Amino acid sequence: MESKEEKFLRAKQRVQELRKYYMGLISFVVFNGILAGINYYVNQWDHMWFLWVTFFWGIGLFFDTAKVFGLQFIFGKNWESKKIKEYMENEEKDEAVNFKRWD
Repeated sequence: MESKEEKFLRAKQRVQELRKYYMGLISFVVFNGILAGINYYVNQWDHMWFLWVTFFWGIGLFFDTAKVFGLQFIFGKNWESKKIKEYMENEEKDEAVNFKRWD
């Protein structure tokens, strides 16, 4: 059983992770907006080079999102425990089949 202090520390860490993520998201939007403005000022969208920065930073932001919010949309909450149970059941079945072969 967890104490209140452990729960508080875990909640505090979660809030810090969320704050860091949202600050990164705000930086992404503001900085890429500034780059887009500079790009337009310099060459009126003839060469949209700011999109390269946006694309690669967006990939990093996607992984940050997956880290902070978890991969719930792919694996679900109990994915790991279900997979462990599935592998254990399959292993038991394989052992039973191998044991019957030697009877």
